[in-house]
Amino acid sequence: MYIISLTYKVPIENIDQYLDDHVNYLNDQYEQGNFLMSGKKVPRTGGVILANANNRDEISQILAQDPFYQHQLADYEVVEFVPSKSVKELEYLLD
Repeated sequence: MYIISLTYKVPIENIDQYLDDHVNYLNDQYEQGNFLMSGKKVPRTGGVILANANNRDEISQILAQDPFYQHQLADYEVVEFVPSKSVKELEYLLD
């Protein structure tokens, strides 16, 4: 499992220009089962994605499809973790 932290490196107006494309990208990743949760940071300096993938290379390939990545609008920090405890509703994510 991966936590992906996006940090915008351009003014928010540039982000908004590609927001619809980014949302379509997110929707595609949800449909493929790669993303489990996502949302904006507060304050709006980027976003956070909870992702499930087989390895780091797969995550890199997935992120390379993001319009924010393609247009160099955000930096990406990727943290891999192995969940070992959760609330009952999310126990299916435990390996």
